[in-house]
Formats: sequence, C-alpha cells, structure tokens
Amino acid sequence: MSLTAPFAFRKPASARRRTAQAGFTLVEVLVVISIIGLIMGLVGPRVLNYLSDAKVKAAKIQIESFSSALDLYFLDTGRYPSSSEGLNALMQRPSSASAWNGPYLKGSTVPKDPWGTPYVYKSPGDRKPYDITSYGPDGPNGAKGAAGYIKNEIGRASCRERV
Repeated sequence: MSLTAPFAFRKPASARRRTAQAGFTLVEVLVVISIIGLIMGLVGPRVLNYLSDAKVKAAKIQIESFSSALDLYFLDTGRYPSSSEGLNALMQRPSSASAWNGPYLKGSTVPKDPWGTPYVYKSPGDRKPYDITSYGPDGPNGAKGAAGYIKNEIGRASCRERV
C-alpha cells in the first residue's frame, strides 16, 4: 500500500477554490439585465397597444349587440326606450311598454364598457333614433387618446377621437 493512495481522489487546490467561488460576476448579471430591459422596451409597448385595441373592439361589439337588442325592442313595442328608461329597458319591462317580450340581453344587468363605466344612451339621437356612447379610457372629460370615444353609427359602431 502506498502513501499516495488516499490523496489520489483529492481535488487540486485551484479546483477547490473555483467551486467555493462559483457564481456570476457583476458584469455578467448587468449584461443579462440590460438584455432583458431592451427586450421589454421593444415588446412592452406593442403588447399594451394590443390590449387597448382589444378594449376598443370589445366596446364596438357590445354597442352593436345593444343596437340589435334595441331593434328587437322596437319591433315588439313600436318605439325605442326613452333616455330616462335607458338601456335598463332591455332588461326590465318599463311601465310604459305594453308588448315587451324581453329581456333582450343575457345576464341580470346591463354590461358596462371595458373600462368599467356605464354606456350612455340617448333617445332620440343626434341624427338617428338613439345614440349609445362609451367615453373610452379617459371618461367624458378625458383628453384625446388612442381610443377616443366609441359611438354607434347608422348600422355599426365607430371610434372617434374627441375634439
């Protein structure tokens, strides 16, 4: 038996120092963080833009759904709900509606717009029997935005910037 046998499985001193100091240097960490920041700076705005576009599209679809329900209401009662009755007339029978066959919308309440505010219903409208408006993300007194406000047009919903 030789004296070197127990030492044959020992790691050299330099290898022992490297395992005790294993990890990333500050420069490596900063490079990785800057790459992640650069990617987020390029991708983040696009994702947020898609989100705001999706909310505008959802509001347009809801307004078109309200328009269809209001047309059914008109066929049943011979008139559109008044401004005071509002869109709630699609869910609950107004006292003045004799041939009401609703509810004309699914659910128990009139849905709010994608920004959490109620839709504004006005009858008669400016150049049509009724107006349905969502003021968008900034509300009625908000500044111009990408969404502006969404309003029903004759036959379909449109998106306009505030003036």
